[in-house]
Amino acid sequence: MANAKTDLTAPVLSISGATFGFDETPLWQDLTLDVAPGEFIAIIGTNGSGKTSLLRAILGQEQLRAGTITLAGKPIGHGSRRIGYIPQHRSVDSSTPMRARDLLSLGLNGHRFGLPWGGRKAKARVDHILDCIEGHDLADMPVGQLSGGQFQRFRVGQAVIDEPDLILADEPLSALDLTQQAVIAELLDRERKDHSAAVLFVTHDVNPVLGMVDRVLYLAGGKFKIGTPDEVLRSEVLSELYGSPIDVVRNQGRVVVVGTQAHDHHHPDHDHHPNEVWN
Repeated sequence: MANAKTDLTAPVLSISGATFGFDETPLWQDLTLDVAPGEFIAIIGTNGSGKTSLLRAILGQEQLRAGTITLAGKPIGHGSRRIGYIPQHRSVDSSTPMRARDLLSLGLNGHRFGLPWGGRKAKARVDHILDCIEGHDLADMPVGQLSGGQFQRFRVGQAVIDEPDLILADEPLSALDLTQQAVIAELLDRERKDHSAAVLFVTHDVNPVLGMVDRVLYLAGGKFKIGTPDEVLRSEVLSELYGSPIDVVRNQGRVVVVGTQAHDHHHPDHDHHPNEVWN
């Protein structure tokens, strides 16, 4: 298990004084954040605010202008088994022949050199994840024949199958109906509780996971706010962040944010439309 040696008293991820951007204006700057084992952090923000770019920087795929990012006290490297990554949903060529269960197996063997890890232990791990994502009936289908929501469930399973210390989830619920959203959210919540995996969860709608969230990182206009949902998702806090009036409405346990007037700067950061309304 990848996290068997995790020190539960030390941060899984440490970001210190980090600044990132594609031109003279940074998307975010001086970002400092320690993420504890088992912590669930929702990353929210407008289109072009740098949510996806932050995940890519943690993966070592984007370079910071300043600051550092460490994983379990060590510099970020490519292909770490300690990170499970769920990218934004993308369509799959309908002619792709790989079976859905083999996609899960890549989460165990895709980063390994030499012979793949197999046998009863690997099969048991695949079967366990199939249980978690309700995927047994789909396991032998070619991934190209899965619906968008079905494929996304297997991508989530692939990310958690090796029991990583850190899960980076980039809009993992975007292609799912409400029932499937609940299945995936529960899987991620169980993973962080059972294996102390920290979760960074990029979303444009925090409501499906609001009860799981420990802290919110809100990115907007080159600035950020970090705190509990009650500390960050407030009208006065977001109005200060955006520099314009923002209303945060709470109704029956749900949060609605209206009035966002931030502009899309057309950065290669595949986020949602800036005029956010959560309902």
